[in-house]
Amino acid sequence: MQYLIILNDPPYGSERSYNGLRLATSLAKSEGTGVLVFLMGDAASCAVTGQTTPNGYYNIERMLKQLAAKGVSIGVCGSCMDARGIKSEMLVEGVPRSSMDELTCCTAEADKVLVF
Repeated sequence: MQYLIILNDPPYGSERSYNGLRLATSLAKSEGTGVLVFLMGDAASCAVTGQTTPNGYYNIERMLKQLAAKGVSIGVCGSCMDARGIKSEMLVEGVPRSSMDELTCCTAEADKVLVF
């Protein structure tokens, strides 16, 4: 089964992106399951490197790094990055700039699309 998880909320101030990444992490553990995460809108900020959070608080950057290391595909909407002044060199390693065309292809190929 192929899952596409689309995140729209910023990394902090709401727990939607956090919960979407928690679900992506859990799904990625299942044998034969493909997971793709796409960050758009304010969620583009989730992929900015150098996030500092208090001890004991979740860290979205760390979560993205762990997902990328497990082979989960992650993309960031390029238009959304541009609108927020986010440059490609500011992104977490393993999390590339993407496009609406790529999201369109991934949506067509996914068995399930979940939007947070």
